[in-house]
Amino acid sequence: MDYTYLTPRQIVFGWGTRVRLGELAATLGKRVILLVGGRTLTQSGEIERLENSCRGLGLDVERWKAPNREPRVEDVDSLVESIRGSASSFEETVVVAVGGGSVMDLGKALAALLVQPERVSVREYLEGVGSGRTLTVEPLPIIAMPTTAGTGAEATKNAVISSESPPFKKSLRSNGMMPSIAIVDPELTVSVPPEVTAATGMDALTQCLEASISRRRAPLPRLLAREGAGLALRNLELAVRDGTNREAREGMSHAALLSGLALANSGLGLAHGVAAALGMFVNVPHGLACAVMLPAALRYNLDCCEQDLSELADQLPEPPARDVSPRQRAEYLVESVEKLCESLGIPRSLSALGVRPEHISDLVKGSRGNSLDGNPRGVSNGELKAVLESML
Repeated sequence: MDYTYLTPRQIVFGWGTRVRLGELAATLGKRVILLVGGRTLTQSGEIERLENSCRGLGLDVERWKAPNREPRVEDVDSLVESIRGSASSFEETVVVAVGGGSVMDLGKALAALLVQPERVSVREYLEGVGSGRTLTVEPLPIIAMPTTAGTGAEATKNAVISSESPPFKKSLRSNGMMPSIAIVDPELTVSVPPEVTAATGMDALTQCLEASISRRRAPLPRLLAREGAGLALRNLELAVRDGTNREAREGMSHAALLSGLALANSGLGLAHGVAAALGMFVNVPHGLACAVMLPAALRYNLDCCEQDLSELADQLPEPPARDVSPRQRAEYLVESVEKLCESLGIPRSLSALGVRPEHISDLVKGSRGNSLDGNPRGVSNGELKAVLESML
């Protein structure tokens, strides 16, 4: 079997590893564009400490604030122009993105567009909606530091960018957008509230399970996806119940990292395809959308992935007995995921997310894309419509 495996050049994982930011950034450049997300880390003084760790090694630091939402075309374009106006050159510049998946995606988009010779909107580079432009200059080096345990964006080569008019959610994608360094410090996730911990954690679990059965799966990322699925299944409930539990937070941060490595090299499936459309048309947060869709996606793929799902059942905290049939083991996995969603307070229906019957046709069309193409079982428009209508 032939496959290519893409990964960050360096992964630094561990409690408190954020203190190494200055040391690591200095290996990539002399100027830091620091993109930060929510207010919590700024108010606690953590961002200032990160800046000081860079300045203490002689690096110039310029801080920029990311909007508190998934990045839109206008967010990328506006920030690119503002940052371009602050410097005549980006030689020896590194982009550091500290935040959730949206902040890291925005950081990757900035690193790519700041150095392109043509000053056009990011939309022109997006898959399926742009004019087909490709990046002609290698993006700036990127350091990604996640503050949630969910998207795995610290280990992926794409940035998801949205639009409200017209509605779409598409990727800017390039091997050069894979972060040079991922600093994964689980301690940064301790302040994440339970509901966000649940949604982002279900995103990581969904990515691990879908990458395990994707039609594009490859041996190495498949192993990582299985390990990540086990970590999420064993740690997510505890991380939600007790956010200060170090073992649970470390387990979930590791699961998210592995989910990013897996999806970047194996692709995803139905749950993520529909999640993108739910974000576009009903404004459902990505992690929550994945969580709601995961049980239905697993059931849809049950017949064609019986053996794979049977093997994944071994990753459950209480796996089924070895002497039961593969079908029973696979169904036990799906039932366990449904029970996990219930314990986390994840809605069971699309109507609970605000989806109405008149949304279904748009959701079917909006689900088409790279993720749905990776689903192991083919999905016609009629089949997808039936799945979605059964969830209302």
